[in-house]
Amino acid sequence: MLAVQRHERILEQLDKNKIIKVSELSRHLDVTEKTIRGDLEILEKRGLLKRIHGGAVLAEDEGRMLPIAERQLGHVDVKDAIAKKAVELIKPNDTILMDGGSTTISIAKLLGDIPITVITNDLKIANVLLPKTNVRLMVLGGTRIDSSSSLMGAQATEMLAKMRVNRLFFGTTGVSIEHGLTVFNSIHADWKKQIIACADHITLLADSTKFEKVALIQFASINDVNEIVTDSNLDEAVIEKLKSSQIQLHLAEI
Repeated sequence: MLAVQRHERILEQLDKNKIIKVSELSRHLDVTEKTIRGDLEILEKRGLLKRIHGGAVLAEDEGRMLPIAERQLGHVDVKDAIAKKAVELIKPNDTILMDGGSTTISIAKLLGDIPITVITNDLKIANVLLPKTNVRLMVLGGTRIDSSSSLMGAQATEMLAKMRVNRLFFGTTGVSIEHGLTVFNSIHADWKKQIIACADHITLLADSTKFEKVALIQFASINDVNEIVTDSNLDEAVIEKLKSSQIQLHLAEI
């Protein structure tokens, strides 16, 4: 098993259990305890966990990236504001690809006033759009990953390969000027690479707390994005760096 695969499994266990033990990880991943301790040291240096005697726990700072479910439920007002700003970018008869996520669900709730086509792999988004007669809905097939509402796999990939869309709305776990866009899961990383490849215009949705954070696996550089919709709490230093690039920045007032 490659180191990045071990790191992915370690963070999955930490996300679920809030505490992990070296001895248990050693047995579970079939490597020595010395190897696990080295993995934990690397992940601690990246700010993804805090080592304790015999194991590790969640990082203590307010900006920690785990647990994922808790983070996704937070900042509801901010995500709604970002969604409203994003909807302003949509034109009649656009074909839009919407990745799964709490902010894209907020966008789906606001659609329906103008005729558009929406392609998604997320069942929650599809359910929101189902009664909207102005929205032509296409749902990508696949298999549900863990407890998420998103469908992924070979079937969805085959459908994507035949598509070209006007605009992609998608999210990420971490956004860094230097290290790009990152997530914790290799399956999600591969999926996001695929959806970026089939869109003419790439729109990243990310609240300000995600900036200058780095998760485990990079799936794109910051320059792969055409525009970013975020909130007005974004750090001024980050704003200045983005202004020097070709990326359009839209700040939602909160």
